[in-house]
Amino acid sequence: MNKDQSRSARLVERLTRAGLDGVILMPGPNLRYLTGLALHVSERPIIVCLNREGRLVVLLPGFEGGRAQDVFPGAEFVSYTDEVGYAPAFAELAQVLALGGKRLAVEYQNMRVLELRALEAAAPSAEYVSLEEHLPGLRAVKDEEELAALRTAIDITQAALRTMFTWPVVGWSERQLAERLSAEMMGRGADSVAFMIVVAGPNGADPHAGPSDRPLQPGDLVTIDCGAVHDGYTADITRTFAIGEIEPQLVEIYEVVRQANAAGRAAVKPGVAAQEIDRAARAVIERAGYGPHFTHRTGHGLGIETHEPPYMVEGNELRLEPGMVFTVEPGVYVPGLGGVRIEDDVVVTAEGGASLTSFPREWTSLA
Repeated sequence: MNKDQSRSARLVERLTRAGLDGVILMPGPNLRYLTGLALHVSERPIIVCLNREGRLVVLLPGFEGGRAQDVFPGAEFVSYTDEVGYAPAFAELAQVLALGGKRLAVEYQNMRVLELRALEAAAPSAEYVSLEEHLPGLRAVKDEEELAALRTAIDITQAALRTMFTWPVVGWSERQLAERLSAEMMGRGADSVAFMIVVAGPNGADPHAGPSDRPLQPGDLVTIDCGAVHDGYTADITRTFAIGEIEPQLVEIYEVVRQANAAGRAAVKPGVAAQEIDRAARAVIERAGYGPHFTHRTGHGLGIETHEPPYMVEGNELRLEPGMVFTVEPGVYVPGLGGVRIEDDVVVTAEGGASLTSFPREWTSLA
């Protein structure tokens, strides 16, 4: 059994345990994970259906059939043409799989209204439930191949960040620094750059602000949150740097966040609830009096997507398992002053947790 067949077999097992009759996937991360097939969403719908007996049926435009047959050995195909349209194909799919009255998981976060309405018209008596709710963490546990891809993406990202110390960044705009870092990652073998946040000075108080034309100035803190993509897997690293001397409160905030990051990483162990990572990091920040300025969860899963389960947030009682990969990224953001975030990518091991990122977390100045 190859890798993709093994993953599909595990999905069938989970369908049975969850009391589901099948799953319907859109082009996107889950489909790529299960089949290796990377398809783009367009006006022509494509869906892949797998039932609990392991029967696989693919609905797609007729001209995509050749490529799909190479990826889905043993699958059945229902196709349509532009002239006729896709409605008859959905009706045929519903008949082939006897979808009427079945309980089916669909991707609430990925499926469009177009596909959902077509399914409802073809099988109105079926029940369509959230895949994310009923099959949580479908891709959460990474195998060695996935971990290798993540490590390479992280290595590329960290190497680019190290190069930054040789650049005369004072006077550069946030946008210029972001463009230079992106080019550095691509030059070091990244397939692409998943995202690039560079914010300095007061702009750092917005956790997800985009790079602006504001120049970097002495006394600034600069937060850089970025990730290279390698073989479809994404790094996600944040570090905050100084531009020369900065005011004492920012130094204090930096140390609080560094300790919170360390506490979050130290809490990682198999069997621990995901919310405990958030609690460990948040407690440090709250004790220091900056609790209201920590405005987001402590972390999120990492893999094919930059944000995926499991989420390190209060209320998430999911138990951590070896092979799960996620971020630990506490932050403090003070309007008008700036912000600090320190983010590492962590994998759960049999003994505890191991940081895949090694970039220094200690106070560092770029100038």
